[in-house]
Amino acid sequence: MKAFVAGATGQTGRVIVDELIKRGIPVLALVRDPEKAYSLIPPGVEIMIGDVLDPSSFERALDNSTLIFCATGAKPSLDPTGPYQVDYLGTKNLIDLAKQKQIEHFVLVSSLCVSKFFHPLNLFWLVLYWKQQAENYLKESGLTYTIIRPGGLKNEDNSDPIVMSSADTLFEGSIPRLKVAQVCVESLFQPSAINKTIEIVTQSDAQALSWERMFSSIA
Repeated sequence: MKAFVAGATGQTGRVIVDELIKRGIPVLALVRDPEKAYSLIPPGVEIMIGDVLDPSSFERALDNSTLIFCATGAKPSLDPTGPYQVDYLGTKNLIDLAKQKQIEHFVLVSSLCVSKFFHPLNLFWLVLYWKQQAENYLKESGLTYTIIRPGGLKNEDNSDPIVMSSADTLFEGSIPRLKVAQVCVESLFQPSAINKTIEIVTQSDAQALSWERMFSSIA
């Protein structure tokens, strides 16, 4: 078992890397900026310089990987093609290569509310729309997958229990990035996470449940 993490220097991606290391899973981190990578990626993690928009830059690196975590995302900018390129085309490139390399499990970090076309976030060059197109491409790919749709992302952790729900049933709420990473990694070990779209937030008044009970509740 070896995990290939795209977006490994992003705020969520690097927490996923940390959680994989805690579980004893070797990591290959795909990064665009080597200087940033060596300052943020823990020692011992293999680093690959490449770009999801250029599949040839990382194709060979997938030969020894069995898992893919996609935590990429377009940054706010004046470029109207940003979300299309990063959130859709880049993810599509990863999916296409994952099929060629017979990757065992593809975990995609998406977003709550991707099905809400008139959501305010789509004012940022249709970012939610393109995330949903990437989700659809993954679901139709034939790969084993888990799609994680977190609510608003927080950098600081909290003690609030995680709430899991099926696709298009949660439309508000937030969650610490650490808990998002924990859900992503735990999905590898839960049979009921296979080929599911899972929405997650945290709520102070929610009941704390085991991983197995949470994942098995998803239709």
